[in-house]
Amino acid sequence: MTSTFQTRIAAGRLAQDGLLSDAAIQEAAALLERTETSALETVRVVFADQHGLLRGKTVTADSLASVFRSGLNLPSTLLLKDTSNRTVFPIWDGRTPGVMATMAGAGDMLLVPDPFSFRVLPWSPHSAWLFCDPYTRDGQTLPFAPRPVLRRAEAALEAKGLALTVGLEVEFHVFTRKQDPLGHQHAGMPGQPPQTELLDQGYQYLSEANYDRLEPVMDMLRRHAQALGLPVRSTEVEMGPSQFEFTFEPAGAMAHADNMIMFRTMVKEVCAREGLHATFMCRPKTENSASSGWHLHQSLTDADGNNLFIPDQHGKLTEQASAWIAGLLAHAQESCLLTTPTVNGYKRYQPFQLAPDRIEWGYDNRGAMVRALMAPGDGASRVENRVAEPAANPYFYFASQLLSGLSGLDKGLSAPDPVENPYDNDAVALPPSLIAAIEAFEGGDLYREALGADFVDYMSTLKRAEWKRYLSTVTEWEQTEYFGIF
Repeated sequence: MTSTFQTRIAAGRLAQDGLLSDAAIQEAAALLERTETSALETVRVVFADQHGLLRGKTVTADSLASVFRSGLNLPSTLLLKDTSNRTVFPIWDGRTPGVMATMAGAGDMLLVPDPFSFRVLPWSPHSAWLFCDPYTRDGQTLPFAPRPVLRRAEAALEAKGLALTVGLEVEFHVFTRKQDPLGHQHAGMPGQPPQTELLDQGYQYLSEANYDRLEPVMDMLRRHAQALGLPVRSTEVEMGPSQFEFTFEPAGAMAHADNMIMFRTMVKEVCAREGLHATFMCRPKTENSASSGWHLHQSLTDADGNNLFIPDQHGKLTEQASAWIAGLLAHAQESCLLTTPTVNGYKRYQPFQLAPDRIEWGYDNRGAMVRALMAPGDGASRVENRVAEPAANPYFYFASQLLSGLSGLDKGLSAPDPVENPYDNDAVALPPSLIAAIEAFEGGDLYREALGADFVDYMSTLKRAEWKRYLSTVTEWEQTEYFGIF
């Protein structure tokens, strides 16, 4: 039976333009029926931007129906900002071609809601999240919008009758806020970071005593994550002081990309309400700190759900696993801009720190970039890519893995020999800096061919602006090194 909500949504602009599927229309109508008599007051209508940060507007619950009918307009410049919130693309020259022309004059873009993403916020139960995809104001796909980029990569794999299953291991820090610099002089682009102190001493990797001291915070974050429907598997004390790790059960790439966005945002918002500061920055500038990584477990399945990485015998790779690993390695340099998108992330690539510093793979070797965890009869056979930082945009990160692995399959590549000593061999080094990653990304052909020149030029412009700002800043190292002697 068709409801009044369903009829109204179907008659709206989004449905008429084909931007909402029949399933989405039905789900949206059912959602509106549920919320009509609920205690919901506001809905945060949001999208994941180029940095994997949520942006959007908050509408009243009574206005939610209009979002499903007509979408929501936001300034398109939200997709044109670097991490300092500066718009780094020309929008006033009147000459920018292609899709950028739709953003001239800081004009609007259109947010199209995904009703299946709706979540009531357990820490703010009168409010909810509704994820959206951004389009041009005339309803055209934006070639660099994060969710659509991952959707394109998934479609390319699905066309081969294949799917990727991923599992997440996410490291981050939680500190006590000592002082928030909120004076007018502290305003800027970006603003000043808070002053913090440790929640607990380290280094005490997986220490039971440390876990018990941190359990109140661990439990708080776990309960909120589970209330959001996130498939938490474990909560752990990581290597460094005040460093946490959460792991998640396997899921599809898009589902876990959304989950990662929700998890990072939830952790930061919940901690802030409790006088804490959570950071997914790779290597915080705090004394004796440890770098945080983001390890992505990956397995390939066929149309019947069979894991194609399960070997017939120990020490042997399946043809698909070999090609997938070879693809990840072949495109690792040009993918670093998507797996490690910040200046800070490259300071993690150090030997003997349980982090990779070169492009290689090994069996159950935590020093290698790609760690193979496979055994005959083991349904959980998989590879683990340890290259990424937890600040990466999950949609771009997962797309890089899908497209790199698929390239290995299409080209019939074979993985080189595994390494046993990952820090003493002649393997090619990972990019040592963000600018090296930018140049590798620009010089590669994978993303230009798979996602188009608009995507490559967009990411290059965005990250070069960040790099230029970094170079223009006088660091403490320079002050210490030169100020006294010259």
